[in-house]
Amino acid sequence: MTKNKTSISKQDSYSKIGEFWDTNDLADFWDETKDAEFENAIDSQTYYFALDSKISPKLNEIAVKRGVSPESLINRWLKEKVDAELK
Repeated sequence: MTKNKTSISKQDSYSKIGEFWDTNDLADFWDETKDAEFENAIDSQTYYFALDSKISPKLNEIAVKRGVSPESLINRWLKEKVDAELK
């Protein structure tokens, strides 16, 4: 961390900043926050493919067990398969 203190907590180490936020609520300091501007550079498109109706409930069950969305699970599995096919 730089030698500068953070603007709200006035702390100079990550552990002290963590301790500060463990005992304080951002809502109490909202007026001291600054707007952040950033660009989102995610280049993705959505495609729709038919899925067998018997697979969908099983896929949802697996996704829930893994704590991910069905879409994420499908993308991960398809990426693995496509990468393997292209080797």
